[in-house]
Amino acid sequence: MTLEFTQRATGGDPPFTLPGSPVPYFLEAGEGERAHLFDQLFTVLLSGDETEGQFGVFTMEAPRGEAIPVHSHADVHEIFYVLDGKVRVVIEDLDGTRHDKVLTTGDFGYVPAGRKHSFRVESHRARTLGVNTGGFERFFAAAGERTQERVPPAVPLIPSREQLGAAAQQFRNEFHHDVHLHD
Repeated sequence: MTLEFTQRATGGDPPFTLPGSPVPYFLEAGEGERAHLFDQLFTVLLSGDETEGQFGVFTMEAPRGEAIPVHSHADVHEIFYVLDGKVRVVIEDLDGTRHDKVLTTGDFGYVPAGRKHSFRVESHRARTLGVNTGGFERFFAAAGERTQERVPPAVPLIPSREQLGAAAQQFRNEFHHDVHLHD
């Protein structure tokens, strides 16, 4: 049985909305809650709402670009699984040890909660699958902007300092602007 989803009416074509509770469902390629943030397209496939807060699943697609600002999540674990391309992931351990790895198609990386980290697309384009502690996957739409587009933005979407700060506070994401993990 295929489920019908209700869509939120917010002017123009409404964005796709996940079910919001633990019910079975299927998504076709490209479906999910999409958001643009910086030069990336994030697509939430499963949120904490559907897993009773246990985990969320999303994809990220982006062109080669600048590193994402160094940040940490006190209580959010996160994984990177590269579906296509090359992504450099840099993690600073609690003792200050720096782990720097270029992940290629099929490679996996894990960022435990509380670790400062950053990533940067190293190939022409890359796609990753991310899994995180439930709820954090909605940070991308809060910090950026919901979209109907199925590709990264042509012009990077740079949120205001206030919008980024509010999203960071809501989703317990701490930016470390004084820390540079990428060379």
